[in-house]
Amino acid sequence: MTITAHDVDHLRRCVELAREALAAGDQPFGSLLVSGDGTVLFEDRNRVRDGDATRHPEFEISRWAANHLDPAGRAAATVYTSGEHCPMCAASHGWVGLGRIVFATSGGQLAGWLREWGAPAAPVAVLPITQIVPGARTEGPVPEFEHEVRALYRDCFAPDTPG
Repeated sequence: MTITAHDVDHLRRCVELAREALAAGDQPFGSLLVSGDGTVLFEDRNRVRDGDATRHPEFEISRWAANHLDPAGRAAATVYTSGEHCPMCAASHGWVGLGRIVFATSGGQLAGWLREWGAPAAPVAVLPITQIVPGARTEGPVPEFEHEVRALYRDCFAPDTPG
């Protein structure tokens, strides 16, 4: 895994967006789309609290990229996200042809923490991105974000559980 200082900076912003989502009553996930030249093109956070469970930031990135970038631009872009894509978001990433994905924590980590806390499991299978998009270039999890993101998830999914 080759995580650069720029990757860490972008992941830090994703965690900030996840924190904003939690403060707004949403699940704590945040994501960025960064062009091949390093320009942040789009950012979003989870917006599922009003009942539309498809309002994940990674899915919104796919929609935005399909409407604003040509195939070469999409392939050169990197998606940064606080948590590894769910199967829905991974599929949208593959269909749109986005490039590299860098995630702070994995779906497997989240599933394990939910079990540990006695919280309900996700309604869809937890699968690595590469099982949905075999050719995807992924990097993560990034250990320096584990404790911070875990705390955000705990505050959302198991708020009565001690740290």
